[in-house]
Amino acid sequence: MFQQNKCMADGCKKMALSVFNYYGELAEAESFCFEHHPDKAKIIGDVYNYINQRQKIVGLNASGITFENIDLTDKRFYGCNFQNCRFNNLHSTKFRSRMSLFDHSIFTDCAMLESNMQFTSFGGCIFSHILFTGSDMIHDNFCGIQAYQSSFDDSDLYNSRFIRSKLVDTSFRNCNIKNTMFFNLEQQNLLFKSSNMREALFDERGSEIFLKDSM
Repeated sequence: MFQQNKCMADGCKKMALSVFNYYGELAEAESFCFEHHPDKAKIIGDVYNYINQRQKIVGLNASGITFENIDLTDKRFYGCNFQNCRFNNLHSTKFRSRMSLFDHSIFTDCAMLESNMQFTSFGGCIFSHILFTGSDMIHDNFCGIQAYQSSFDDSDLYNSRFIRSKLVDTSFRNCNIKNTMFFNLEQQNLLFKSSNMREALFDERGSEIFLKDSM
């Protein structure tokens, strides 16, 4: 799991970003959060290089950084922190994540096909034009997300949670949604065709989606 050192800036309670030694390896040392980091360009470059040079990334804290036009194909992230990040124009396949945090991040125009993410949190994220098609996203947290014109089609979402989420023009066609929770949704044009809706968990408002989709 990533180190939970506090930012060195006076009064800041955010977690510090990862630190890299001379050889580009993760090191234990005090540092700053992205907001207070004295050399933002350098830390962004260090994080990009660290990811690009490895297939398996463990315990990286990159909270607050923007990732754009970076290829995460076949990358494997374990216990990493990507909270409050921005992900723009990513086109990757077979992205893997275990016990990593993406809470309150913004994803725009990304295709992350055939991803495999388990015990991963996307709480409060914004997804705009995102494709997770053909992915395994099991035991994941999507509570409070906002998804616009996005697709989870052909995915396994077993035991994941979409509580208090806003889902607009978003598709869950041909998905496994057994034990997946859809409570207190704000939704418009939500599609569940060919998914096992009878095994999902809906509140009374969500049951209206079930009846409409079953007709």
